[in-house]
Amino acid sequence: MTKRFSPSQLVLLVIAVILAAVWIAPIAWGLATSLKPEDETTVIPLQWFGSELTFDAYALVLGTGGIVKWAINSVVTAVIVTFLTVLFSAMAAYGFARTQFRGQRALLGLILAGIMVPPHVLIAPLFAQMVALGLVDTWWAIILPQVAAPLIVFILYKFFQDVPPELEQAAFVDGAGRWRVFFTIVLPLSRPVLAAVSIFTFITTWNNFLWPFLVSTDPNTMTLPVGLANVVQGTFGLRYAQIMASVMLAGLPLLVVFVLFQRQIIRGVAHTGLAGQ
Repeated sequence: MTKRFSPSQLVLLVIAVILAAVWIAPIAWGLATSLKPEDETTVIPLQWFGSELTFDAYALVLGTGGIVKWAINSVVTAVIVTFLTVLFSAMAAYGFARTQFRGQRALLGLILAGIMVPPHVLIAPLFAQMVALGLVDTWWAIILPQVAAPLIVFILYKFFQDVPPELEQAAFVDGAGRWRVFFTIVLPLSRPVLAAVSIFTFITTWNNFLWPFLVSTDPNTMTLPVGLANVVQGTFGLRYAQIMASVMLAGLPLLVVFVLFQRQIIRGVAHTGLAGQ
């Protein structure tokens, strides 16, 4: 049977299509540019397609030799940051949701106030702190400042408040302690939201350019965005085909992650109760 749309649904559908086109147009242009011959990327008037389809830009970027190492560095950094962020945020959120202690409301308000602080405001003091601790050009300098995530704490805090306390009380009656309840009951029940915040944290860490760029000048610790930026700026200059090829290569793993885990992302957003806010 043919499904009929109401006028309001048609309007929303048209708006969604327009927004999708606006979102995908820059990506399509970047992909088309990366497949052009270099001397045709600045031709006026601009054209979507070049005279031939070529992968020379990708060959030049991949031929630098460091891209595999930078990709491995990005994976290691993103995985460690994601694990530590979700673990510590879940512990903090559960503590606020299920325990009472002096100064709880003030401390929770202080953490939530961190959501309103733009991350770029903290770059200067964080960098000074890394220099004072002698951690510049180390994995710790890249990882530790990215672990603090007030927004993740808030999302998990709201979710844990909706977990039925009767399940925990039954475990306490059976002799389970707080830690055992947290790891064997609360966390398994929270898998949808944990999956969602894990994927969001992974993507954010993978895309993070400014902070790793500031604290990492050693090629052995550079992440993929930093390494590709240095190659493009230092070797290729303003060669747009190579620049767009590097952008496509850096974004490809994230596309794969989203395609594989889009169901978990949608379910996690729905379970947080924040989808309509």
